[in-house]
Amino acid sequence: MSDTTVMSKLTRIEALLACATIMAGIVLGLAGIDLVLPSVPAMPKIFGTTVAMSQQVLSAFVAGTTIGLLIFGSLAEHIGRRRLFITSLVAYALVSYACTLSTEIWHLIIARFIQGAAATGAAVLAPGLIRSLFSEHGAMRAIGAMGSIESLVPGLAPLAGAWLYKGYGWEASFTLTAVLLGGVCLLVLIRPKLIPSIGVKTHTGKGSYLRLLKNKTYMRYAQGHALTVGGLLTFVFSAPAIIVETMNGTIDDFITMQMVGVSTFIIAANMASSLARRFGTETMIMIGTIVCVLSTFILLGYALWGPNDPAHLAALFWVFNTGVGLRAGPGFVFALKAADGDDDRASALIILSITGFAAIATALVAPFIQVGLIALTVTTCLIVFAALVLMLMIPPIEENAEA
Repeated sequence: MSDTTVMSKLTRIEALLACATIMAGIVLGLAGIDLVLPSVPAMPKIFGTTVAMSQQVLSAFVAGTTIGLLIFGSLAEHIGRRRLFITSLVAYALVSYACTLSTEIWHLIIARFIQGAAATGAAVLAPGLIRSLFSEHGAMRAIGAMGSIESLVPGLAPLAGAWLYKGYGWEASFTLTAVLLGGVCLLVLIRPKLIPSIGVKTHTGKGSYLRLLKNKTYMRYAQGHALTVGGLLTFVFSAPAIIVETMNGTIDDFITMQMVGVSTFIIAANMASSLARRFGTETMIMIGTIVCVLSTFILLGYALWGPNDPAHLAALFWVFNTGVGLRAGPGFVFALKAADGDDDRASALIILSITGFAAIATALVAPFIQVGLIALTVTTCLIVFAALVLMLMIPPIEENAEA
């Protein structure tokens, strides 16, 4: 089904409402860790268990998301996006409520694993659904907006989680998630055709993850996106410890850095579609990649010769965020385009690669935290430079394919 076929069945307002519904599912999925985070330190006392066991409440959710990404990426081809999207939201709502009924820590850990798997449904299906709702540049704009909203979740969700925990107990974050998901489910069930049943399907053969891994053009855009975003996350994940341990800074310095970075990312991501329309999508992807590489070199130069002042990071890190914002929407859309209609598996692989790169790189940096900013910037440079090498080695989508 083509974009125009789906769009002809929905008014612009309906398409925007559908997009908002899809994004709501994604945001609630992303908040699965951050909303719960403030209550985890109290769980050893609540459940009469150890600190290590309580941390499994977080790791179980992450493990569930890894499995969920692969499962939902494959199921959409057989079940259909609309039905699978609704099913994932219902499952996420029910398991979120089940978490509130846990009387033992291992009950909660098992529920969290299932909750994490269910939470990935919206994230996997969203890009393909959005492509079905809008034109190519419209999809870039929507995915840019989606990225902007996603970037706010890690900052705002813990604040909401802390307020809920202090006022209503550890169950409150799960209850709120279930209630909000119930509202989204109700909307979708009342108007199911608001969500496209299928997306842009052009390939005639059966899709597979192996087929995507062999698709060089897809890997160019998908892994280029994953490496730049993964590099950004690596820096963000490791920065708090480095600022506090080696730069004589405080968590406030990190918060300032993030506020500036997120703001510039949002601006760049929402400009990317218009710039791509004017200068060409491939041009914007390449410009964004080059800006990311240059920003990591600037950070590396500062790490080598700068005064090691954490307040300076806010004045440097925004360049990296701008580069990622410029290429994020265009790069993701072109990755799906290169996947030849296998949007759901393509999305799952991209998200899995982002989290994988970030997790592995953060683990590699961890033993060298005391070395300071230089260890982190070297690692980030290598990750992002690999994205540029990939972009240069593999030919882009042909110009006539972009039209």
